[in-house]
Amino acid sequence: MNSVHVERLLPHRFPMLLVDRVLDLVPGESVVASKAITRNEQCYRKVGLHGADACLEYPQTLLIESWGQTAGILATWRSPGEPIEAHEADRVMLLGGLTGITFHRPVLPGDVLLHRARLSRALSDTAMFEGETLCDGEVVMSVERMVMAFRPADLLQPSAG
Repeated sequence: MNSVHVERLLPHRFPMLLVDRVLDLVPGESVVASKAITRNEQCYRKVGLHGADACLEYPQTLLIESWGQTAGILATWRSPGEPIEAHEADRVMLLGGLTGITFHRPVLPGDVLLHRARLSRALSDTAMFEGETLCDGEVVMSVERMVMAFRPADLLQPSAG
């Protein structure tokens, strides 16, 4: 699944779409996706990030977001040609919480990440995931648990008044 397919499954767009490609997906079980880190990332565009003193470590928050988007693909996957039901199209995916996030080494430009997310439990409007991110076969981040909740979009709109 390339980036065009990924955009059909996630509401994110540049510069916040942080999954390049889905390499493997077992519906209701697991997903493996890739993200290539380059110097062209939006986070490196700040003034002063050039030269020998530049801090090039990819921000941990973006690493979590990228892994979370991978989990979101698994949570929202429908087989090709299967229509999205009306009640699902009007739902918003929300991060409910994270526990046991461990960063094992910095991620730098030139790294190609493999996010592996597994569905550990699913309820009608909530899903729990676990997994890790690897680079060159080495774990760079592990996730003990991520809780994702789905809520009706109309309930999240600010009230008039």
